[in-house]
Amino acid sequence: MAKPNYSFEKRKKELDRQKKKDEKKARKGEPNADGTEQEEETEVVEAVVPAE
Repeated sequence: MAKPNYSFEKRKKELDRQKKKDEKKARKGEPNADGTEQEEETEVVEAVVPAE
């Protein structure tokens, strides 16, 4: 049986936490750890109105 790679699991968990933290900061409009402000990507949906 293969030996579990605990360091990989730990690193993945850390990356997930950091990603979640960055997403939360982006929603609140706070700057990132490196001082740059992350812009929130929003999808713009245009309504199509049929011509009468």
